[in-house]
Amino acid sequence: MRVTIGRTAVDVADDATVLDAVRAGGTDLPTLCHDDRLSPRGSCRTCLVRAAGRVVAACTTPATDGMHVDLDDPVARQAARGAVELIVSELPARALDIPAERSELVRACAHFGITTSGFAGAKHDRGTDHSHPYVKLDRDLCIACGRCVAMCAEVQGTFALELTGRGFDTVVAPGDGGSWVSSPCVGCGGCVDSCPTGALSEPGLLDLRPTTATTTTTCGYCGVGCTLDVHVRDDTIAAITPTHGAPVNRGHACIKGRFAHSFARADDRLTTPLLRRDGQLTEATWQEALTTVARRLAAIRDRHGPDSIAMISSARATNEENYLAQKFIRTVIGTNNIDNCSRLCHAPSAAGLTASLGLAGGTNPLDDLDHADCILLAGANPTEAHPVVGARIKQRVLAGARLVVVDPRRTELAALADIHLQNRPGSNVAVFNGFAHQLIDEDLVAHDFLEQRATGFEELAALVRDYGPDAVAGIAEVPPAELIAAARLFGRSQRPIVIYGLGITEHAHGTDGVRTLTNLAILRGSVGTPGCCGILPLRGQNNVQGASDMGALPDVLPGYQPISDAGIRDRFAAAWGHPVPGRPGLRIPQMFDAAIAGDVRALYVIGEDIAQSDPTSGHVRDALRACDLVVCHDLFLSRTAEHADVVLPAASFLEKDGTFVNFDRRFQRVRPALTPPGRADTDFGILLGLADTLSADLGCRTPAEALTECAALTPVFAGISHHRLDAEGPLHWPCRAPGQPGEAVLHLDRFATPDGRAALAALPYLPPGEQPDAEFPYLLVTGRRLVHYNTGSMTRRTPNTELRPAETLELHPADAARLGVREGTEVTVTSRWGRAALTARPSGDIAPGQAFAAFHFPGATVNALTSPHTDVITGCPEYKVTAVRIAPAQRD
Repeated sequence: MRVTIGRTAVDVADDATVLDAVRAGGTDLPTLCHDDRLSPRGSCRTCLVRAAGRVVAACTTPATDGMHVDLDDPVARQAARGAVELIVSELPARALDIPAERSELVRACAHFGITTSGFAGAKHDRGTDHSHPYVKLDRDLCIACGRCVAMCAEVQGTFALELTGRGFDTVVAPGDGGSWVSSPCVGCGGCVDSCPTGALSEPGLLDLRPTTATTTTTCGYCGVGCTLDVHVRDDTIAAITPTHGAPVNRGHACIKGRFAHSFARADDRLTTPLLRRDGQLTEATWQEALTTVARRLAAIRDRHGPDSIAMISSARATNEENYLAQKFIRTVIGTNNIDNCSRLCHAPSAAGLTASLGLAGGTNPLDDLDHADCILLAGANPTEAHPVVGARIKQRVLAGARLVVVDPRRTELAALADIHLQNRPGSNVAVFNGFAHQLIDEDLVAHDFLEQRATGFEELAALVRDYGPDAVAGIAEVPPAELIAAARLFGRSQRPIVIYGLGITEHAHGTDGVRTLTNLAILRGSVGTPGCCGILPLRGQNNVQGASDMGALPDVLPGYQPISDAGIRDRFAAAWGHPVPGRPGLRIPQMFDAAIAGDVRALYVIGEDIAQSDPTSGHVRDALRACDLVVCHDLFLSRTAEHADVVLPAASFLEKDGTFVNFDRRFQRVRPALTPPGRADTDFGILLGLADTLSADLGCRTPAEALTECAALTPVFAGISHHRLDAEGPLHWPCRAPGQPGEAVLHLDRFATPDGRAALAALPYLPPGEQPDAEFPYLLVTGRRLVHYNTGSMTRRTPNTELRPAETLELHPADAARLGVREGTEVTVTSRWGRAALTARPSGDIAPGQAFAAFHFPGATVNALTSPHTDVITGCPEYKVTAVRIAPAQRD
């Protein structure tokens, strides 16, 4: 449509409002009740204009073709000014002391020239609620605009807030009537970000001094890849806010990315290198530290061979740092012994998706969730582990999409689901084969797609004849009628989407789980088809996708190009000026075994606390003790660093330049908002310095140069560079040339398999590595909590610990009663592999005979319990099935 704003004609979309048209014309009308992320309200009357001859609220009035909008109409302007004056009359004078960049009310007053109000309003003294560590409420600044309530309902989907009172006494309050900290608030900060007056604020912004710099970067917590604006004052973060209009998070965030940033200036940050002398870690210069590492690595390599050295790279590190790490170990050391923590989480995704579809990534962008009419969520708890995705799923379900959840626990989304299949841990393959049985039996498959674009249908159909509802119920303990209903919901939908997480991959048969789940999308033709919604694996850490993409793996080079291909090795060798070893290296679990056996003598660990995060942690500690040399980069003195010979102080994501790749394959920029404390350095800088000390030339002196070199050697990244990302924004891979936009949706022309067709997998159910018995009668499942992240090294150094100060063991109330334990009872959990002390918490979310705990707290040694069983294809540990015994702790 064409709309005239004053004397300027602008073209706007058919669904545009008058406010949209005014903004398109270059004018920003003040609004106090409007937020682009929310449905329009039209209650504050601040945006009144004359349009088509009438005075209207611009935010709620649809624009029409040929409409004329007068921004200078005196009647409209006077009415809007009066509305703002009336609002100001009810507020204390300090409402206008807030800096204009933080208060839309202050900006509205400046727009209208308001310094005082002509109305004699009542001045309230309603007090504050500062009970929450992050969300701070000043009731006297509340104008009852309702934006915070709408953010909580429409964007976050928590419904924790409401407006209470009448008339000018109306104020926002937690919906349960108690204090903010005791409410259902999840700390996403959406209410704070939307508040137009400062009634809702946060600790760093209660200080009215201006911030001095703002940097846009990518979050360094989970794999969603939220874009954030980091606001700095005095080289300290005052606040982090979600970037409005960002493609993944759309101006939303979670409690970790939004608020958990004070770790960056924690008192115990490592700020100088540490060398072990006489059994103690003592401070050293960089020259001393790097010289020691270089000398000892060279000696071990020369005496025992390059394969006696292994490196564990990091999902916390940038793409460029991971690229440099794998180049360092392959060229300077001469071995393929490099792996990253994707081995412990989504290696089965890479293997399974590659085998079925040809590429090791999700098939569609997150935006396609907006079109899904049925969501199959399997083995994932995104409202806690990936909260922005969890909120997006809730939005879609509230809009009418059907939801099927497959998960042993009753999570928040399971409680919201149409059907929750609460299957027995380790039974995923049986459940998905049961789905396939039902889809085939009821002819709910895409015949044309299967005939033209898939292979293996007959073999799969033959196998799943044995996986009828009753047979699956006997394995997975799910009611047959619910399995049938779930398969029908998925099979009868037009645009189904599959979203899954570590509950599918972290099993002894995790790759089989990924492949049998992918079968369902292939049977429905919902991958590689225009308008389809595809498959999305939820990656755990911020750059676990990118670490693997960059070749920090023992059997592939960047872009998943196989080490076994001599032509590929020769191409890299020519560019790097050094031969690339032809024998695949060791996976992480194999590294530990080899260290204990004396075959690996040096272990170099970047940004991972393997002594806490890896399974059978006693075995990991034995491996560390067996090594002649252990080197680690970290922010803090971790459990792993306690075993190290050299500890190098690293920069956090808030102090780095580079890129991350999120869970839907987007390259996004990472920019430094802070300088590293003391003498800490980036992983990139540390590796460069070490190579220089070894008189080796890694070629790339900057992160931008590293990504450019990687793109030149990796066809699927050929069009990606820092320059282009800065100019155009995020890009999906594959992006095969600088002029191409990147492939957000994969496999539209052909699958990346050798024959170009999707491969259905006929795989039988096989039992998990662990089984309960009379001695160990319970099954332990491990996972994550909302307010903490992985080993907790960052979140435990923030006020998040006020919200969850320690780990608990969740178990069914009937089991708790049988064991004689109550809420808060200390219990000892014992497995075949180790022991942990935890506090019991009876919960109806846990099935009888099962228990749940997370590994965020070093004192709760949960990974001492987990078994050495791994996925038979990828070596991914079986974190999700451990047989344990639970007993009340014995008092001395």
